[in-house]
Amino acid sequence: MSDKTEREENQMWGGRFSQGPAEIMEAINASIDIDKRLWREDIAGSKAHAAMLAAAGIISDEDARAILNGLDQIAGEIESGAFKFSRALEDIHMNIEARLKEIIGEPAGRLHTARSRNDQVATDFRLWCRRACDEAETALKTLMRALAVQAETHADAVMPGFTHLQTAQPVTFGHHLLAYVEMFSRDAGRFADARKRMNECPLGAAALAGTPFPIDRKTTANALGFDRPCANSLDAVSSRDFALELLSAAAITAMHLSRLAEEIVLWTSPQFGFASLSDAFSTGSSIMPQKRNPDAAELVRAKTGRIYGSLNSLLSVMKALPLAYAKDLQEDKAATFEAVDALALATAAMTGMIGDISINRDAMKDAAARGYSTATDLADWLVRELKTPFRDAHHITGRIVAIAESKSVRLDQLKLGDMQAVEKRITENVFSVLSVEASVASRKAYGGTAPENVKREASRWLAALTKEN
Repeated sequence: MSDKTEREENQMWGGRFSQGPAEIMEAINASIDIDKRLWREDIAGSKAHAAMLAAAGIISDEDARAILNGLDQIAGEIESGAFKFSRALEDIHMNIEARLKEIIGEPAGRLHTARSRNDQVATDFRLWCRRACDEAETALKTLMRALAVQAETHADAVMPGFTHLQTAQPVTFGHHLLAYVEMFSRDAGRFADARKRMNECPLGAAALAGTPFPIDRKTTANALGFDRPCANSLDAVSSRDFALELLSAAAITAMHLSRLAEEIVLWTSPQFGFASLSDAFSTGSSIMPQKRNPDAAELVRAKTGRIYGSLNSLLSVMKALPLAYAKDLQEDKAATFEAVDALALATAAMTGMIGDISINRDAMKDAAARGYSTATDLADWLVRELKTPFRDAHHITGRIVAIAESKSVRLDQLKLGDMQAVEKRITENVFSVLSVEASVASRKAYGGTAPENVKREASRWLAALTKEN
């Protein structure tokens, strides 16, 4: 059989057309190179549909058994690499259906009873996106565990806290890492929420209006692990907000990953010297032998743009589509697959870096002591011990900082007489709050950076994540 004849024979709409598509039409219309990764979902959906058709008396039990056995054989062929995908057959759905016909003959044609490719692909895609949500949530919790382990280990490691990337107040490295645990926990929650909303089954909506066959949509929904069937056939086949929500969660997660990646880039630079990555997560330079580049962190940062692009791409595809199905929707999967792949890689790389990173406690502590980071502690001492109104204390502290700066010393190195020249009531006791260790230790209020808080929170997170696992 010639290629042209094969294309004509295998077109599911061939009865209406007298000749096959132009070569360029075939090229733009085919999606098999992208959607072949939906094969597991397509086979699962077809098996559930065939079983339901037989239970409802729409096809015979014998035909259903042949279909189910044929689909199992196809799954084995795809897993082994023996299956031959054909672009002439457009997509994964027709590739599987055509192979099923080769294996079992006439009964294969009954599989598509009471079903359209529209509800078939919508079901497959929801199943895939649902699994992507589960995998993203699991990967994030693995990253959270890695962060919590490091936070517990370095609960008392003092580092500068920044605002505007200027030294602000001392914090602990463990507290800093736990901030990302909180962010990633919300990201995991967004994937879980998206999963709940997408967990409705389009199968049985057919092309757009439903079907006159007496199908049991609850049976297929239950068989595929959905909570319920989609309530409106038009919405079922034409909506892709479930993919958009997945991409939105991915974009926010990527932003958080990028922020942490940026900090790793800064921390591992000689100018900061706070941390280092091993050879496993660094690269060298082709010309400068001294270089150790944090390429893994930089690439995590760069992946964010690809994920944002996927979200914007699908939003643009969807923004002007009238109900119900349009071929534009074929473009939904490439964007979603790319974003999910990029996020999975970035999350895994970040988990590896967090487990690998080594910190320089001395460099962190020294940096925290610079920049008069305990100035707020001095102001708080004036309020607490001398009952000075905070705005007055702020002014007094500013003048004392100016003196320390003029003498090129830290606040805890400034002489008591210099401080008393500004506020005569200041006593020797003030030095008890001016070290960076004293500063972080005093932040015991809930959510504060005190080492005892950090240890408790890190332990709580590790226990919770272990229990969930």
